[in-house]
Amino acid sequence: MSDDGTPAPGRGYRKGPVLLRGQQIPATTSDQRLLSRTESADWLHGDPWRVMRIQSEFVEGFGALAEVGPAVSVFGSARTPGSDPEYALAVEVGARLVDAGYAVITGGGPGIMEAANKGAKQAGGVSIGLGIELPFEQGMNDYVDLGVNFRYFFARKTMFVKYSEGFVVLPGGFGTLDELFEALTLVQTHKVIQFPIVLVGRDHWQGLLDWLAGPVAGRGLISPPDQQLIKVVDTAEEAVAEIVERGAELRAQELAATREAGAAQQEADDSTGRSQDSTRPDGVPGDVDPADAGR
Repeated sequence: MSDDGTPAPGRGYRKGPVLLRGQQIPATTSDQRLLSRTESADWLHGDPWRVMRIQSEFVEGFGALAEVGPAVSVFGSARTPGSDPEYALAVEVGARLVDAGYAVITGGGPGIMEAANKGAKQAGGVSIGLGIELPFEQGMNDYVDLGVNFRYFFARKTMFVKYSEGFVVLPGGFGTLDELFEALTLVQTHKVIQFPIVLVGRDHWQGLLDWLAGPVAGRGLISPPDQQLIKVVDTAEEAVAEIVERGAELRAQELAATREAGAAQQEADDSTGRSQDSTRPDGVPGDVDPADAGR
């Protein structure tokens, strides 16, 4: 099944790396079983193994993506058909990101994700898909060259953030909004170094931006700098230019901060050295006559 319930014969159900079909398809997902609270204490005997499986997802993800190099994640609806102008826009975004020197990371599914992977692949770049176990099987789209499937959303989200230098967000539903606001929260709370977050399609996003600037900011629930974390554009060219320019600014700021911290540390080390040099081996300060030291 596709994410909107359309039959897709032969795709089956993916449980991590395992493909299930027919009566082998479970009634619940790994996330549902993890978050389920039951009256029985039997879960005590299952969680240790589950923790190992969670650990394995991080190990597999880190191992697969560690050498990818600079990358940007592209998000958007899985329901966008190939005939939609936004699909073509996502293809262009993927291609332009590759031309700018980035790999492209998506959720690996259909719609906008497929389009961005398609653009990256056709441009000769690295096209990455991070899939997720769902009750309805989307399957990894055909334009993914490096694909990793996850059981747990939090492991998958870690990979998006850890290996991306920016997010490009096209119109989408709850999943797209989830990724957007998680990124904003991590940047706002300084859990990650700031990176550019670009929304594509001003007409689509304007209502959300008005709500944030109005009721949310008006009540003091976010501060003015928080509203500057998002950049809104209308074209693929503008989106990629913002990623490149803002990324360069942030890297320069990070480098300047590193140099400043290094200079401060060097000054502290030099000060400590001068203090030690001004003291005699017998503990008498260098500017005190030894004959006067005992008086």
